[in-house]
Amino acid sequence: MIPVALTIAGSDSGGGAGIQADLRTFAFHCVHGTSALTCVTAQNTLGVNRVDALSPQAVADQITAVAEDIGVQATKTGMLLNSEIIQQVVAQVEQWHLQPLVVDPVMVSRTGAQLIDDQAITALRETLFPHATVITPNRYEAEILTGLKIQTLDQMYTAVQQIYDQLGVKAVLVKGGSLEASLRGTDVWFDGKQLQTLQTEIINTSHTHGTGCTLSAAITANLAKGQDLLTAIQGAKTYVTQALQFSLSIGQGQGPVGHFFPLLSQSQSLL
Repeated sequence: MIPVALTIAGSDSGGGAGIQADLRTFAFHCVHGTSALTCVTAQNTLGVNRVDALSPQAVADQITAVAEDIGVQATKTGMLLNSEIIQQVVAQVEQWHLQPLVVDPVMVSRTGAQLIDDQAITALRETLFPHATVITPNRYEAEILTGLKIQTLDQMYTAVQQIYDQLGVKAVLVKGGSLEASLRGTDVWFDGKQLQTLQTEIINTSHTHGTGCTLSAAITANLAKGQDLLTAIQGAKTYVTQALQFSLSIGQGQGPVGHFFPLLSQSQSLL
């Protein structure tokens, strides 16, 4: 049987993040990708110019169409935008038993800009997180969830354990992509039993758009193939590191990671 993964997220017209990054990542992992769009953005490598939300019912109907016919082995969520959409997604997760579930809590960008309002953040915390197999907050999102300032590895350890203890999640991966110096790219994972520091090679590139979406999509694809959670996370980090090595210098701003890096020779790399 061909594994099927579902992504519930927004569209990135520039192709670097969101649904587009998720589907490319699923395809690389030989997993059939399905999708439910939550919003449509007008964006490029320079930034986001416009965001239009789909109706909550339209989001729910997309999920139903996939689940009732094709079936889903693993699901991820990305940008859910508002509390009404979040509530519909939670209802669909419950109805169709969409597990395992990877929740990328898209609340704050890698530069620290808040992307959704406080009501939506509350809805994520109280209604969606308890269904998650793992949540993957970046450093700034972890700061919102804990109220802590995160600048050191010890602070990451404290944050990941606090999120686990207080928010009812099964496992947490706090990402350190925005940290300084040697901590850049260091993630911390905790499932209530094991506290793991996950490190890979630091890739010096400014073209990092879509790394969070890509990581959570790769975890989802690996889970759809039957891997255990920690193995799925470790494999996903390796994939993102390799994709960063072949990141794409396109447009006038921050380009995306190279999801299709195995198809590029070293001479074609656009680092």
